[in-house]
Amino acid sequence: MSTVLEIESAISELPKQEFWKLAEWFDDVRERTGDQQMEADAQAGKLDFLFAEAEASRQAGQNKPWPADA
Repeated sequence: MSTVLEIESAISELPKQEFWKLAEWFDDVRERTGDQQMEADAQAGKLDFLFAEAEASRQAGQNKPWPADA
C-alpha cells in the first residue's frame, strides 16, 4: 500500500472502532508535527516578527486585556 488512493480505500473499509482509533492517532501525529515545526520556526527566528508586532502594540497602548471582559 503506497499511494494515497490505496490508503483511502483501505481506510474506508475499516470498522468504525478502528477508523476512530486511526483518526485519534492521526490527530496526535499532526499535533506533534505542528508543535515540532513551530519550535523549529521559533528557534530559527521565523516568528520574531510576531514578538516585534506585539511589543510595538504594547508600547503604543493598543493592547486590550484577554480574554476581554464581558
